[in-house]
Amino acid sequence: MRAATTTRRGGIAALGASVALLLGACAGGLDPAGSGIGGGDLESPAATAAPAPDEPGESAPAASGTALAALEGLPVKGRAPKTGYSRDQFGPAWADVDHNGCDTRNDVLARDLTRTVTDPDTHDCIVLSGVLADPYTGTRIDFLRGQATSTAVQIDHVVALSDAWQKGAQQLDGVARRQLANDPLNLLAVDGPTNSGKGDGDAATWLPPSKAFRCQYVARQVAVKQAYALWVTQAEHDAIAGVLARCPDEPLPAGGPAPDVAPVDDQGDDPAGDDAGAEPQEPFANCDAARAAGAARVHRGDPGYSSRLDGDKDGTACE
Repeated sequence: MRAATTTRRGGIAALGASVALLLGACAGGLDPAGSGIGGGDLESPAATAAPAPDEPGESAPAASGTALAALEGLPVKGRAPKTGYSRDQFGPAWADVDHNGCDTRNDVLARDLTRTVTDPDTHDCIVLSGVLADPYTGTRIDFLRGQATSTAVQIDHVVALSDAWQKGAQQLDGVARRQLANDPLNLLAVDGPTNSGKGDGDAATWLPPSKAFRCQYVARQVAVKQAYALWVTQAEHDAIAGVLARCPDEPLPAGGPAPDVAPVDDQGDDPAGDDAGAEPQEPFANCDAARAAGAARVHRGDPGYSSRLDGDKDGTACE
């Protein structure tokens, strides 16, 4: 009987020692999980929390002269109505605003293409052929002037004129809008079908398929919007910021001096004369013929354009 009592007391003593050990471990900041008693979920009072990631507002300011810094200076507003927009609000298409005797379309082709061949009968203004390293697709395009081939290379307004109209350009005067439409900073020779697919999208809805060019593309959009006091929507701002986050040092492109554009009335411009040097070709018979030639959209001044195909008279046919 005494032996049994001793055994029970021994068991009680052992249990008491285990409890004391557990309590001591908790009080001393030891990890009870090491005792094998299922205490692994308990947090140690002595543990140090990992530093929280930097808040967005704590990031270093963008370096001066970068597109990212310029982006932060653009106003952020909602899109204004498109009411009143037409291509005519930006003056005759491809006007010779720099007064060099060549229309803007051919000026851009001569700038962006290599191995160009020009027509000597037009004072070497009209580009007959050349090679484009297309920035939007990263492919090579052999340009050949002609009704069925010219649309392979189109001149893109990097900030689409319709987008500009809805984000401040309707508040500009006619001279400034004409300047915007012909500013080399806002113009690129690009793959025609890809440009047609862009339409009037901003960075929130369209970016070049070539990811390698996206930083330069949005930087150019920021530069144009800064130069002409245009704004961005919140979605557009965020899309541009997302691209520039991968290239925070992307410089803001310099457009050089803006074209010296005099009011149309002062110049006595004839809209037909502004397209001097444009393709002397018959317009497409219909939009099916335009699409068959790879021209999903045909802009005023482009080969094959006709107001007859432009139902809403906004300067873009076969939309």
